[in-house]
Amino acid sequence: MITAVSTFTFLTKRRGGLLTVISLIFVLALFGALVSDTFGTASNASNILEQSTPLALVSLGQTLVIITGGIDLSVGSIVSLASVLLSGITAGDPTMMYVALVTILVAGMLIGFINAGASIYLGVHPLIVTLGTGAILQGVTLLYTQTPIGKMPKGFDELAYGRILGLPIGAVFTVAAFLLTALFMRKVPLGRYIYATGDDALGAQLMGLPRKKVLFFAYGFCGLMASVAAIFLVARLGAGQPYTGQNFTLTSITPVVVGGTLLTGGRGGVIGTLMGVYLVSLLNNLLNFMSLSTHYQLIVQGLIVIIAVSVYVENKKRV
Repeated sequence: MITAVSTFTFLTKRRGGLLTVISLIFVLALFGALVSDTFGTASNASNILEQSTPLALVSLGQTLVIITGGIDLSVGSIVSLASVLLSGITAGDPTMMYVALVTILVAGMLIGFINAGASIYLGVHPLIVTLGTGAILQGVTLLYTQTPIGKMPKGFDELAYGRILGLPIGAVFTVAAFLLTALFMRKVPLGRYIYATGDDALGAQLMGLPRKKVLFFAYGFCGLMASVAAIFLVARLGAGQPYTGQNFTLTSITPVVVGGTLLTGGRGGVIGTLMGVYLVSLLNNLLNFMSLSTHYQLIVQGLIVIIAVSVYVENKKRV
């Protein structure tokens, strides 16, 4: 009994933000069940999980970058470029699919490395660096194609619509990716260095922690996850589209902030981000059931970000 009470107290004090997000998910689910009979069905739950996969993967990479005290505004452009390259290179030929997959995954990591290198060696804030990189990449994407391009081999859409033990493949992959990253952040020294760098970059450097290595890893991982997200998007849409990643630049930050990761760095976690993704996806799905325009979804997401940042910053001041 004492152990149970102690555990609850610890979660309330240390994981209050995460518990709040989980509580909001349950509240939205209950409200949605009242709004529509089909909202609470297994089919709709599966649809939410399918649609949330790309956002979850981009947000996973964004989380590590933000914990270092940075931000990556190029993720949307990476998603767009990776999408058109994947379908354009493949062009329906199964023998080219693996070449295309390797190309976009390596490209995503390299772009991340470039972002980190420019920030480190040029001394420019990551916000400016990644904003510029994003603009360049979107321009390259539009030079490559201004319309949907290419197609994927037959059966590739199973990645988006297939099932493993009744669950969407994308959802299973997403949960596995988040759990492995969470273990990495807790158990591997480099993962702990990410927190130390974001909490006090100068102090971490004076302690001899490999700050440059940390930043290269975080931004490289972020670029990689953006490319992986593009794979699931192409599987869902059937072809690469030059503007498909446009919304991910800002929407990938929403779940990170809602999940309790501070924009100032050094505090947060990927599990909170995953819950934030599910909260945002559930909210958007509910607004669709209420026949509200996507414009309202953007307004609500913006309000959520402002409220979440205000709450977490105020809590940090009290600690």
